[in-house]
Amino acid sequence: MAPWSLAQVAQHNSKTSCWVIIKNNVYDVTDFLLEHPGGADVILKYAGRDATAVYEPIHSPDALDNNLSPSKHLGALEAVAVNSLEEKQPTTGQTADELRVDKERKRMPLLDRVLSLADMEMVARRILSHKALAYYSSAADDEISESRNARAFTRFFFKARVMRPVSKCDPSTAILGFKSSIPVFVSGAALAKLGHPEGEANITRGAFKEGIIQMVSSNASLSPKMIMEAADQSQVLFFQLYKHRDDVTAEKRVRDIEQLGYKAIFLTVDAIAPGNRERDIQSPWVLDEQENGSMYYQPNSADKPQGKVNIFGTAGALIANDDRDMTWERTIPWLRRISCLPIVVKGIQCVEDAILAGEAGVDGILISNHGGRQLEYALPPMEILYLLRQQRPDVFNKLEGWYDECHIVICLIPLLGTDVVKAVCLGAKAVGLGRPFLYAQSAYGEAGVSKLIEILAREITTCMRLVGASTINDLRPELIHRIDWQPMCTKL
Repeated sequence: MAPWSLAQVAQHNSKTSCWVIIKNNVYDVTDFLLEHPGGADVILKYAGRDATAVYEPIHSPDALDNNLSPSKHLGALEAVAVNSLEEKQPTTGQTADELRVDKERKRMPLLDRVLSLADMEMVARRILSHKALAYYSSAADDEISESRNARAFTRFFFKARVMRPVSKCDPSTAILGFKSSIPVFVSGAALAKLGHPEGEANITRGAFKEGIIQMVSSNASLSPKMIMEAADQSQVLFFQLYKHRDDVTAEKRVRDIEQLGYKAIFLTVDAIAPGNRERDIQSPWVLDEQENGSMYYQPNSADKPQGKVNIFGTAGALIANDDRDMTWERTIPWLRRISCLPIVVKGIQCVEDAILAGEAGVDGILISNHGGRQLEYALPPMEILYLLRQQRPDVFNKLEGWYDECHIVICLIPLLGTDVVKAVCLGAKAVGLGRPFLYAQSAYGEAGVSKLIEILAREITTCMRLVGASTINDLRPELIHRIDWQPMCTKL
């Protein structure tokens, strides 16, 4: 097939014939428009043009191979067209946001001077692009659920025991039977390439180096295969499954990840509809005004057609095709039939559903409100864990017909290793973190991920010694007291 010119590609700029250029290759995406999770308009903005710059940060390099038939791969651009695109790049210059990021990257502190999760987040917030930060940090509506997730920890205090031998302190544990150096795992979080070109591979390598488990998101910016290729052969990876509404498509994904070697499925049930993440939705407007100046309402233009607002944002488009009709009676048996992997239900938000999960025969539950990104005023996971401990302590024990071994994990955003210890005292096998690992790899790559885990390990071990625990098994509910008064927390 002869190479394409820019003029030839430019002719295909409509819904009836839509071509795009990705890395100097031409693709016919006409038939894919209606299937695109973000909707057709997202692609049509670049119809007949080069879409590489917007495509690469949020797509796996093999996404085109996985989503388009070979017949839609139309071939390469001609040499003259490639040169033309390369010549245009320097003349366009950097955006105001790109200039800001470059400046802040040169002022990053030495990694060994990052002492806490809060320090790491502070660095990341300065160096991330506006789009990346808006996606990573945004939460639902007024972001009350997100802020209360962290504040919930401040209601739990330790009843430390003294005169206990703690010179040898072992914070290691097992999650679904797989060893972990500390009771922490990487929770599934999408689009790591928005923060760093190597994306999830940074997290994979850092997690292996420090001996913890990574849960990989269905919406990662690297494919499950690429992430597994970045992993060590002995490394344990879990998979966060967003079930597609089409069972055939969903089954293919499950079989693929099982064949790739993932060790467990975390079925996400709290994201059946996009949360109203306003900061993420507003991000393109902020960037537009940075470049083109402020835009103001003009009374005499009220009758003119207005452009449609993309209420999906970066986040909402990722789950547009997910199953909204999952049930305990149908979905769990379906998943059991097609896979022998352990099943953990991710997104439990009340005691009642924790009980139903046990009755459905799953291997574990992950208490989570999606980092406050879905339902505003969802209870903090720490409070749900506490309620479960108070109302149904039997769930934490081995019971016939329930869990052979209880695997209750909790997904939240602890500020300190002490917060992890609090959750383990109340019965959590481990604590999952999403945003902190995105921040760490965005700022310092693989080294940032390792540093984050080292910080948590140090803080967890120090806390265990100070409460009188030499192993994870020594962390019991008796060491925790919940208070009703609200302490003053200057760092929040």
